[in-house]
Amino acid sequence: MQFWIVQTLNSLALGGLLFLLASGFSLIFGLMRIANLTHGAFFMLGAYLGASLLRWDRDLGLWVSALLAGLAVAALGGLLERLVLRRLSTNPLGQVLVTLGMAFIISDACLMMFGGDPIPVPTSRALARPMFVAGFVFPTYRLVVLGVAVLAAIALHILLDRTRIGAMIRAGVDDPAMARAIGIPVSKLFTLTFCLGAGIAGAGGVLAGPIFSAYPGMDSDMLPLALIVVILGGVGSLLGAFVGSFVIGFIYTFGIALVPDLAYVILFLPMIAVIALRPRGLFGRLAA
Repeated sequence: MQFWIVQTLNSLALGGLLFLLASGFSLIFGLMRIANLTHGAFFMLGAYLGASLLRWDRDLGLWVSALLAGLAVAALGGLLERLVLRRLSTNPLGQVLVTLGMAFIISDACLMMFGGDPIPVPTSRALARPMFVAGFVFPTYRLVVLGVAVLAAIALHILLDRTRIGAMIRAGVDDPAMARAIGIPVSKLFTLTFCLGAGIAGAGGVLAGPIFSAYPGMDSDMLPLALIVVILGGVGSLLGAFVGSFVIGFIYTFGIALVPDLAYVILFLPMIAVIALRPRGLFGRLAA
C-alpha cells in the first residue's frame, strides 16, 4: 500500500511540475502561434539559476529564488521575442529553427558555466520533513508542489478569462488588425505573454530542483513531456494543460515503476489515440 501511495504522490508532483512547464508552452503556442522549443531550456535555466542563488545565499529561501529566477528567465524570453522572433513573424519555420538553436545555446552555456554534474537545489527543513498520516508517510514537498500548481492554474484562469488584460490578449489573437485599430497594444501584450510563459517555466525549474536537481539534459527530458501534454490536452487550452499534465504524470510515473521497458510506449499511446480520434486534443477548440 505504501508503494501505491508514494507513487501516486510522485505522479501528482510530476503532474504539477509538468503543468508549470506546459502551461507556459501552451500559452505561447496557443495565443501567439509560436512553437517555442526553447521552453525546456528555460525550465533548465531556471533550475540552475535557483541552485546558484541558494548556493550564493542560503537565506534567500526556495520561494525567493524561484521568483528571482522566474523574473530573469522572463526577461530573457522577452528579449528573444522582441529582438528575434518578432522579425520572423511571417516565417513560422524560421521561428521554430531559432527557438531550437536558442535551446542548444542555453544548454551548452549551462554546461560550460555549471559543469556536467547534477547540482542539488536545497529546500527548507520544514518542507523536506515527511508527513505522517494514518501510518503512511507523505513527502511534504511534493504536496507543496501540487498546491503551487493548482494556485498557478487558478491565477492563470483569472488572468486570461476574468481580467481586462486577458480580454485584450484574446482580442489581439482573434483579430490583431481590429485590436490595433481600437488602441490595444498588441505587440506589447504578446511580449508580455511570452515573458509570462518563460517566467513560469523558469520558476517551475527552481521548484523542480529539490526533486530532480539541476542537471545537463534536463531540458531534453522535460520538453517532450510538455509537448505530449499540450497535444493531449489541446493547444491553447489551460484546462487541457492542467488535465493533460496529471494524466501524463500518472502514466509516466507508474509506467517507469511497473514496466520500465515499455514506459515510453505507454506514454505515447494516449497521445497517438487522441490525435487519431480528436486531432485538436481533449479540450482543443476549432480555430476561428
